[in-house]
Amino acid sequence: MTMLPDGYRLVSGLAEIDVAAAHAYLTRSYWSEGIPFETVERALANSFCVAIVHGGAQVAFARLVTDRATFAYLADVYVLEAHRGKGLSHAIMDFLQSHPDFQGLRRWALFTRDAQGLYAAHGWQEYPYPDRMMTRDDPDVYR
Repeated sequence: MTMLPDGYRLVSGLAEIDVAAAHAYLTRSYWSEGIPFETVERALANSFCVAIVHGGAQVAFARLVTDRATFAYLADVYVLEAHRGKGLSHAIMDFLQSHPDFQGLRRWALFTRDAQGLYAAHGWQEYPYPDRMMTRDDPDVYR
């Protein structure tokens, strides 16, 4: 498991997650720009969430949408710019992939435009059967 630098602490469970901090980042991210607070709040309430805290502030986050039996969808992974390059995203990935609740899942999935290297370092690969996957996207849903 990736060790966190001194002063950083990993937390999980909605009671320890700063929903407002997650919303502040997500609303400016390329994948959910303008997302309403209420939507983030509902998404987090229905997901397994993990964050990294430093100096009392949430500086990294991820959520997993899963049935805890067969499938998990990894979403909303971020590390604030000032805290990048410290291994925080690797610590989050190690924590999630080794968590007892998520062992034996048949498939994990995610979408990313720019973090393929992070996920590849944790055993992820491009889906080998793109002809089997379909999506239904509404990129303007938050506008």
